[in-house]
Amino acid sequence: MIEVDRLQKTYGFAQALKGISFSVRKGEVVGFLGPNGAGKSTTMKILTGYLLPSGGRASVDGLDVVDESLAVRRRIGYLPESTPLYGEMRVDDYLLFCAEIRGVPRDRRRSAIARAVELCGLPRVVGKNIVELSKGYRQRVGLAQAIVHEPPVLILDEPTSGLDPNQIVEVRKLIERLGEEHTVVLSTHYLQEVEKSCSRVIVVHQGEIVADGTREQLIARQPAGGLVARVRGPEAAVLAQCGELLPGCPVTVLERGSDANVYRVEVGGAKAPVEEAFARLVVRNGWDLIELQRERPSLEDVFRALTLGNEAEVARA
Repeated sequence: MIEVDRLQKTYGFAQALKGISFSVRKGEVVGFLGPNGAGKSTTMKILTGYLLPSGGRASVDGLDVVDESLAVRRRIGYLPESTPLYGEMRVDDYLLFCAEIRGVPRDRRRSAIARAVELCGLPRVVGKNIVELSKGYRQRVGLAQAIVHEPPVLILDEPTSGLDPNQIVEVRKLIERLGEEHTVVLSTHYLQEVEKSCSRVIVVHQGEIVADGTREQLIARQPAGGLVARVRGPEAAVLAQCGELLPGCPVTVLERGSDANVYRVEVGGAKAPVEEAFARLVVRNGWDLIELQRERPSLEDVFRALTLGNEAEVARA
């Protein structure tokens, strides 16, 4: 449904996109994830015809975004980061206006507006002026204008930016519902958005794609975390003997309890299976091993590993 091939965008001497390539299949909900300034919004604006690329090409539903821009826009519903609303208009009048400029046939406008209102949970406010609505409802109106012409592709740029926690949950549920009927590209720097709403993640950093896959695939790329163990035994002895048995694997106390402590063993320098060695140590000393497990990397760990490396190098320089 979306094909991007070596897409570039340059502003003077600054290169916002450095030849990125990716594709989105029909029916996918893809999270376009990256820190601020990574190139997310620039990519969205090129796909929707708001910006011309400096190089490369992109297509939507087989149509080139430059050569067939109007045809592409008919197939896209776009919610930019700053929601395009006219506060003095009523919700129903605004959606009618959007349906008209989107080319929805006159005999279908009423049903198209009714569908958008129902999908976006707007029946209670459809007769109100937009300026009277909360930010959460204004965001819903923005989503309604994006789907009123029933496009096959939705491109949503930071759809929950500035919302409170309750509003965020509501908009996430709405995006999940829209994902059942549309191909969705969701641009965000919020990890929770991707984890809750997306079937696939593309991570972009400094104008380049640094990862592309499902959440599970990205997490599998990250090395396993440390070893966490809950042990009933003398703390000083546990720390001392772990240090002797597992050199290069620092041990720290994560939590002190009335009858047992939780320890973390850093396994980065281990030359042998740490779990087995640790378990044998506990048994040999007559301590009680209550719990033993590896820390599981999170999407946040993956994101930080992919996007903090270059910044750390710049800071050190």
